[in-house]
Amino acid sequence: MLIQSEIIDLDTPTGKMRTYVHRPSKPGKFPVILFYSEIFHQTGPIERAAKIVASHGYAVLVPEVFHELNPIGTVLEYDDAGREKGNSDKESKDVQAYDTDNQTMIDWANQQSWSNHNIGAMGFCIGGHLAFRAALNPEVKSTACFYATDLHTNTIPNKPNQHSMDRLSDIKGELLMIWGKQDTHIPTDSRVQIHQKLLETDIVFSWHEFNGQHAFMRDEGDRYDPELAMLCYQLCFRMFSRTLNN
Repeated sequence: MLIQSEIIDLDTPTGKMRTYVHRPSKPGKFPVILFYSEIFHQTGPIERAAKIVASHGYAVLVPEVFHELNPIGTVLEYDDAGREKGNSDKESKDVQAYDTDNQTMIDWANQQSWSNHNIGAMGFCIGGHLAFRAALNPEVKSTACFYATDLHTNTIPNKPNQHSMDRLSDIKGELLMIWGKQDTHIPTDSRVQIHQKLLETDIVFSWHEFNGQHAFMRDEGDRYDPELAMLCYQLCFRMFSRTLNN
């Protein structure tokens, strides 16, 4: 499916947030996917991933997740300096600020003629955590979280009772949790801890652990696993098709 892309700058309570929109070129109404990047913002691999999702019939919004902390349009490199800056930003933004970012995108999307008003979320790395965070919003019907970092830590600043894992009762939609067994960012004991907490709830979720390293979806570098990436995209599309197209 052919797609088109545009850039919009949304006014959030914490400042202007650049958001990249990728959606089908053909006329129609499409489900909306809030797509969260790694700490580097919309790099080439993230843009290509978002366009893959869009080409399957979704309007995909990619926000600059650290918009308060960087000049608009910032994209970090996959190098030591980029990782240092991205991790610093991650440790500086309070988790509740993402809630208002999410609501701003949802409100904007619901005003667009091409939206069918069904909202999903998806993300990689910290974006997996931010997609999980988006699932706290009752308008989000389904969410795919890829190797979501810091669900098991307090690295992302949070106030009492506002850690994402403290608010599981707010999740009303379906979750797809995808992990790499060789991911040193979220080791086995941490995945077990997250899994157990989800099992103690009534959340509808599926849990998949594959032989893969952190960032196995990123289509450059030696950790990329194309076969596994294709399988995981299909898992996402099956869930989104079932939950967002009615």
